[in-house]
Amino acid sequence: MARPIKETPILYGTDARRFEERMQNPPKVTAEKREQIRRSYDTLIKMMVIAY
Repeated sequence: MARPIKETPILYGTDARRFEERMQNPPKVTAEKREQIRRSYDTLIKMMVIAY
């Protein structure tokens, strides 16, 4: 049987401020990195199709 899911920890202080800032201003992804992610995704999808 599956184990129960733990509660999400609550952030306080500096950690909470840093988390909120990052959610408001996510890091930019370069075009090269986006293309690399897309190629990896396409490869994974092809592998899954071949497997079935």
